[in-house]
Amino acid sequence: MGWLVWNPERLKEYTGEVHPAYPCILKQWKELFGAQLTVSRSRGPIKEDWKALDMREVLQQTATSMAAHRLRTFLTMFGIIWGITSVILLVGLGKGFSRDQKERLKTIGVDLAIIWGGRTSAQAGGYAAGRPVRLSISDAYLIKQEAYLIKTVSPELRRSVAEVSRYNAASRPVRGVWSDYQRFRSLKVQEGRLMSDDDDKEGRRVVVLGVESRDQLFPGKPAIGEILMMNGSPYSVIGVLEKKKQNGSYGSGPDNTQLFVPYAAMARDFPPPERPGISKGWINNLVVEVADPEHHEDAMHQLYQILGREHHFDASDKDALFIWDTLQGSKLVERIFDIMTIFFGAVALMTLMLGGIGVMNIMLVVVTERTREIGVRKSLGATAGDIRNQFFAESAALMMVSGALGLGIGVGTCIAMNQLPLPDFVPHPVISPLAIVASLLSLGLITVGAGMYPAQRAAALSPIECLRQE
Repeated sequence: MGWLVWNPERLKEYTGEVHPAYPCILKQWKELFGAQLTVSRSRGPIKEDWKALDMREVLQQTATSMAAHRLRTFLTMFGIIWGITSVILLVGLGKGFSRDQKERLKTIGVDLAIIWGGRTSAQAGGYAAGRPVRLSISDAYLIKQEAYLIKTVSPELRRSVAEVSRYNAASRPVRGVWSDYQRFRSLKVQEGRLMSDDDDKEGRRVVVLGVESRDQLFPGKPAIGEILMMNGSPYSVIGVLEKKKQNGSYGSGPDNTQLFVPYAAMARDFPPPERPGISKGWINNLVVEVADPEHHEDAMHQLYQILGREHHFDASDKDALFIWDTLQGSKLVERIFDIMTIFFGAVALMTLMLGGIGVMNIMLVVVTERTREIGVRKSLGATAGDIRNQFFAESAALMMVSGALGLGIGVGTCIAMNQLPLPDFVPHPVISPLAIVASLLSLGLITVGAGMYPAQRAAALSPIECLRQE
């Protein structure tokens, strides 16, 4: 019969007197809410205006509370905003790092293998273990003829020679290669042209300059068509390469610093000096392009078989050749950056969880501050479910507003960074739909956890104990 306290006449019918708590409770209700309570004088349960708050009322009350406690509200919301922003931004940066590294690996070449001679580790065909394997130009022709799993092959002969132009002199590395090398090594010109098949077949004295080589040998001057003396031989400059953003390189350095000439011309004009183990036709390494990435492993095995037959080592002897496999390297880099992205995302989600703990702490403080209000509401007939729903709805509204702001700031920051020129070591972030979904799902779980506990605490309070507190 708790409803009887609101109607002194009805209460008198049951008890013979007016409940002494009635004036006090009515006064507290008016002080807190400034509202009038309408009751039915009919027999049976009294019909009240009090009902569960709708969403508009919850948002209005939340906005009022936020305006009354601006600093506390800012600090509470900041944890959630920063958590959502961190998930989107850190995962985006991780994916941006991965994308940039893939693009830079492509500057070396796509699905390539660079092969150097190694040293045998087992006996084969009557030959002792421990023999050095030295590659020659004949190996390149053999692979070109027999290796059907290899799309293209090129020898590579490298030397540092003296270069003299009309404006400056240098001693930069020169690479003698076949013309196909330029395509699968992703060499592109910003001026002039690349070497052709005829240049190599005829052994023409033509040279393509890396951008740094051009800047040193022809500072501020046009280079195309100029004559460059290389070890006393005149070479015509036919092209200048585009500048590469290249993290990795092999041999004599990044492509920007090199000079490229036809292999036939280099082998004729400045071959490597002969010494024990180095004879005519010797090359530094081979570069091959696999025909089908799906059969990459088979192609590598085929190379071991062909070169093993030629150099008398077993195809299973992996030490006989040293191979830099760019496909395997690309997969390894991708795995590394995937793990790094997962780590970034986990750190950001932990930040979001800490923000949720902050919201829960603030809501517990709010419950303590509004203890008397809770007692008045329960005395007016509000059920524990009404109180729980009210406080949960307020915390959920706070979390949703914070989450929306964090989502907007995170996505907006990624878009802004993609529009700005950034240093080479800072990637442009990638907006990840998975990160957005994960952050919103996490926010939903945190809302339930951080909002329900204070709401349950409020719902469990006794109205008598609440009204005793000031």
